[in-house]
Amino acid sequence: MTFTAGIAWTLAAVLLVVGVTGLARRVGWSAPLVLVAVGVGAAFLPWVPEVRLEPEVVLTGVLPALLFAAALQTPFTEVRSRGDSILTLSVGLVVFSAFAVGVVAWALVPGLSLAAGVAFGAILAPTDAVSVNAIAGSGRLPRRLATLLEGEGLLNDATALVTLNSALVAITDPIGPLQVLANFALAVAGGLVIGAVAAALLVRLRRRLKAPVLDTSLSLAAPYVAYLPASAIHGSGFLAVALAGIWLGNRAPSFQSAESRIAERINWRTVSFLLENGVFLLIGLQLPAIVRAAARTRIGLLQGALLIAALYLAMVLARYLWVYGATLLYRFGPERFRERRWDWRTAFAISFTGVRGVVTLAAVFLLPADEIPAAGFLQLAAFCIVVVSLLQGLGLAPLVRRLRLPLPNPEQDRVQIRTLVAEAQSAAIERLETEITEDDPQELVASLRQTAEYRRVIGSDEAAMSAQPDAYARLRLLMLQSERSAVLDARREGRYEESVIEAVLGDFDSIESALKRSVRRDFPKATAPPLQLTRLRRR
Repeated sequence: MTFTAGIAWTLAAVLLVVGVTGLARRVGWSAPLVLVAVGVGAAFLPWVPEVRLEPEVVLTGVLPALLFAAALQTPFTEVRSRGDSILTLSVGLVVFSAFAVGVVAWALVPGLSLAAGVAFGAILAPTDAVSVNAIAGSGRLPRRLATLLEGEGLLNDATALVTLNSALVAITDPIGPLQVLANFALAVAGGLVIGAVAAALLVRLRRRLKAPVLDTSLSLAAPYVAYLPASAIHGSGFLAVALAGIWLGNRAPSFQSAESRIAERINWRTVSFLLENGVFLLIGLQLPAIVRAAARTRIGLLQGALLIAALYLAMVLARYLWVYGATLLYRFGPERFRERRWDWRTAFAISFTGVRGVVTLAAVFLLPADEIPAAGFLQLAAFCIVVVSLLQGLGLAPLVRRLRLPLPNPEQDRVQIRTLVAEAQSAAIERLETEITEDDPQELVASLRQTAEYRRVIGSDEAAMSAQPDAYARLRLLMLQSERSAVLDARREGRYEESVIEAVLGDFDSIESALKRSVRRDFPKATAPPLQLTRLRRR
C-alpha cells in the first residue's frame, strides 16, 4: 500500500468513526458495538485491505495515550480513599482470573501447556473501563461503582501484561515462583519510580510554558515520556503512565493557566474519541484474518464453540468468586475494611461488569504461534469473548436500576457547588479588601465587590439561585448576540486586524460556553429548559 493510499484509508476510517458514532448516539445504540459490526461488514468487502491489529502499535502507541487521558480525569482523592478496594480488583482479581482461566484452558484446549494457558488467562483478565463508560454512559452509574471500575480499568492492564510477560517467558524457559515474583516486583517498582520522576519533570517544564499551544503539545508527549523509560528498564510502562496522569491531572491548577487547561481537555477528548472508537472499528476489520488463523488449528466448529463458552464461563465465574470473597472480607474482616465495605447489590454490579476491550484483542497476538499450536484459535476465542462481553455490558445500566443502587443526585451536586462557590467568593472578597489601594478606581472596586457578593449570595441562597440564573443567562446571552454582531460588522468594514477580531470572538465563545454549561447544570435533562433560552436556541 502506498503512502497516499494509507492516508486515504486513514481519512476514510476517521470519517466512518465520526459518522457511525454520531448516528449511534442519535438513535440510542451502543457506539462500540455498532463500530465492531461495521468493521466486520467492511472486512468482507473485496476492495477493503486486510487489517491486522499489530500488538506493538496498540500497546505502545495507542494504549498509553488512552490511559493517560483517563488518568487526567481520575480524582486522586477518591482513588486514595478507595485504594485498597481498587488494588483488590486491579491486582488480586487479575492474577486470580489469569490462573483460573489458565487452568481451564490448559485442561480443555488441545496441546496447550499450563504456562500458555496462564498467558491466555492474563490476556482475558483485564477489564476495559473505556468500554464500560462508552456503553453505560456518564452519570448512569453510582459514583462508588464508577470509581471502582475506573480505577480497576486504569491499573489492571499493568498487572495483566506483567503476568502475561512472565507466562510467555515460562513457555520457553521455565522459571520458579520466586523469579516470577521478582519480575513482578521489578515491574511495579520501576513503573512507580519512573512515573513519579516523569510527572515531576513535566511539572517543572510545563510551569515555564505560558503558551497553551506549547503546554498542550508537551501534554500530548507526556504519556510516552513516562511509558518508554519505564519499559526500557523492564518496569511497567502502563503503571508509569497511570501514575503520571493522575499526578499531573490533580496538580494542573498549580502549574497550568486556565487557557492551557481548557486546551488540554479539548485536545485529549478529541484524541481519546478517535483512538477509542477507531480501535473498535479495527477489531471488526481484523475478523477475517482471525478466522483464517483459527481454521489452521483444526479445531472443529462445534468443539470451538463449546471451548469458547467454557473459557467465557470460567472468566465470569472467576470474577464473581473473587468479588464476593472480597465482599465477605470487607463486611466481616478487620475494622479498617468494614468501614469501607460495600453491600451485596454493589458486589453483584461489580461482578457483572466484566467488559473486555482493546488490551485483550492486542495482547492475544503476542502469543507465539511457533510455541502454541492453538494460537489462532485463541485469537478467535479472544475476539468472541470481547464481543460477548460488550453485549453483556449493555445490561449494566438496566441492572443498576433493577438493583436500585443510588445514582448521582444532581440536586446534591448543585447544593455542593453553591456552597463551594460561596466559600470561594468569601475568600475572594477578603483578598480584595487586603489588596486594594488608594490608586484603584473606586468604581472598579465596587463592581468587583458587587460581583463577588452576588455570586456568594446565589451560591448559598437556594431561593435566589432558583430564580436568578434564568434571567441572568437570558439577558447575558442576548447581550452577547449584540456584541458579536457589532464585532462582525467591524470585520466586514475592515476597521480592525483579524487577530484582534478572532481574539474578541474567542472570548465571547468562552463566556457563552460557560453560561450554557451553567444552564445545563441547573436545569437537568429531566426538566424542560427555561422558555427564554429555548427561544434563543430556535432563532
